[in-house]
Amino acid sequence: MNILDMKFMKNFIKITEDAWLKGWHERNGGNITYRLTEEEVNEIREDLNEEASFQPIGVTVANLANEYFLVTGSGKFIRNISLNPSENVGIVKVDESGENYKIVWGLENNARPTSELPSHLMSHSVKKEKTNGLHRVIMHSHATNVIALTFVLPLDGKVFTRELWEMATECPVVFPDGIGVVDWMVPGGADIARETAKLMEEHNAVIWAHHGIFCSEATLDLTFGLLDTIEKSAEILVKVLSMGGKRQTIKPDNFRDLAVDFKVELDEKYLYETDLVNA
Repeated sequence: MNILDMKFMKNFIKITEDAWLKGWHERNGGNITYRLTEEEVNEIREDLNEEASFQPIGVTVANLANEYFLVTGSGKFIRNISLNPSENVGIVKVDESGENYKIVWGLENNARPTSELPSHLMSHSVKKEKTNGLHRVIMHSHATNVIALTFVLPLDGKVFTRELWEMATECPVVFPDGIGVVDWMVPGGADIARETAKLMEEHNAVIWAHHGIFCSEATLDLTFGLLDTIEKSAEILVKVLSMGGKRQTIKPDNFRDLAVDFKVELDEKYLYETDLVNA
């Protein structure tokens, strides 16, 4: 089957269009990666260039050996992916050592994978292990309100988690494992990749201060939905703070009741009240 006709490719293109319309991917901002299933690889194997040369990833991801990833390109505009997928995205294969990759499809005209490939692959590595292979997507977006909050909230995952949980009742159900926060770091290198991966051990969402957010889930829809939920909650919080702050809110026992009814586990470290008005 032609790669562009594959369901995973059509779903990937749709997500990039939706993310562009959300305003999360200005110019060439943000990037998305999807780990292909064995069945998907087998269906497109004849179209893959296995003779391509390997080059260093910059980090080691041993448990991703021989895995294939659909990736957005470096310097490519998300809004152009649907217009010309083969120039703006590609499929890369990780070698047997987990230290190198090669482009086996797409990224035409000497294009390269996203410069944040090390962060993506290290997070994929963690999530593959933690979820027994269930998680296949990493989405990094420049979500406006999330970024805005990193300039006014303490850069503490406990604070971000509690504040965002309070803004929409569904939040503790959608991301019961909370949110991690990485202080500002230069993007694209091994250092930020390692710091993000550490937090991905515990969370499915990690905020990069003054930059954006990384989200992981099993499918493209679930990953987009996680990011969309967090960003909407952040938007509500921005509005609440701009109106003078909270006058009432969801209490710790309310969260505990919610957890029982929706059968989720909420870490008690997030069940404390903060006072942002007087902070």
